[in-house]
Amino acid sequence: MAMSVGPADGGDEDELNSSINTTPLVDVMLVLLIIFLITIPVVTHTVPVALPKESNVPTQTKPENVNISVNRQGDIFWGERKLANLEALVDKLKVEAVKEPQPEVHIRGDQEARYESVGRVVLACQRAGISKVGFITEPPAGVAQ
Repeated sequence: MAMSVGPADGGDEDELNSSINTTPLVDVMLVLLIIFLITIPVVTHTVPVALPKESNVPTQTKPENVNISVNRQGDIFWGERKLANLEALVDKLKVEAVKEPQPEVHIRGDQEARYESVGRVVLACQRAGISKVGFITEPPAGVAQ
């Protein structure tokens, strides 16, 4: 009894297959696609909140209201007078905050001003204890007043 171990023709081993087997890659991609299709609708749902409606109410100018302006360079003005720095604004606002009734602060920010400049004024109002802060804007062109 004889046993043959190698190929019958006595040649080398089977030829080496060097092509990439893409079947596992396609399987993984299909699984990922299914996972994304299932999870994306869940992620896009948001918490239901009632957003405020826009209303343009003409301002009622009172003599006790404080008007603060911020120009495009970030300079802060109390009425018509330029303030030296943010601490001077906080000091003036602290004096106004203790009055009864507390005056409203109206901020007029230049359209070209950086948000940071206007945000610093809002922060100064918060630090001083001002409870009523509003922004002065112009109505869009063509809107009847």
